[in-house]
Amino acid sequence: MPSVAKRAFAEWLGTAFLLATVVGSGIMAAKLAGGNGALALLCNTLPTGAILSVLILTFGPVSGAHFNPAVSIAFVLRGELEVPIATAYVGAQVAGGLIGVWAAHLMFELPVWQFSTTVRSGSGQWFAEGVATFGLVLTIFGCLARTPQAIPYAVGLYITAAYWFTASTSFANPAVTIARAFSDTFAGIAPLSVPPFIVAQALGMAAAVAVGQWLYPPSATSAP
Repeated sequence: MPSVAKRAFAEWLGTAFLLATVVGSGIMAAKLAGGNGALALLCNTLPTGAILSVLILTFGPVSGAHFNPAVSIAFVLRGELEVPIATAYVGAQVAGGLIGVWAAHLMFELPVWQFSTTVRSGSGQWFAEGVATFGLVLTIFGCLARTPQAIPYAVGLYITAAYWFTASTSFANPAVTIARAFSDTFAGIAPLSVPPFIVAQALGMAAAVAVGQWLYPPSATSAP
């Protein structure tokens, strides 16, 4: 088993690459789509789904490749991850997300320090975040119970789909949500919109843990 330092570093670096991809592809999409919102979203979606599969394959053997506080806390609630390790993971994920956003800004020669002005609010978007997070966590539990080797592809495909079937474009990740508040680009979210998103994500995660406890008891899975 890798040391806690190595595991936390893997979470930090993986989350940084995830956010660099989300924000960087959003910037590129907005530049090239010529004002076509659907095309820009598609160009933002495909790299995000692809990089998730790559990052889980790359860092999964080290940390389990959570890159998401909702996932880490879900495993704590199932008794499959110790609280001190989960705390290290969450801190690394949030910090890594900010580094990834700033790296994307530097690559596209934008001001590093920004706050988003894109308001994402309303009951539909909040419900969508709950649904998106519920589906993501349940996807992980379901694959882990029978086909753990499929998790990288299942997660990448789920997020690719959820970008389009949820009103919120499926943030489904508190670290991602916080980091995107620091980017006034295509992928940004206004800081005041962040807390309701995180509450919705937490509720979706809790619901997934409850359903997963019934469908896939902890004895049927092993935490990544």
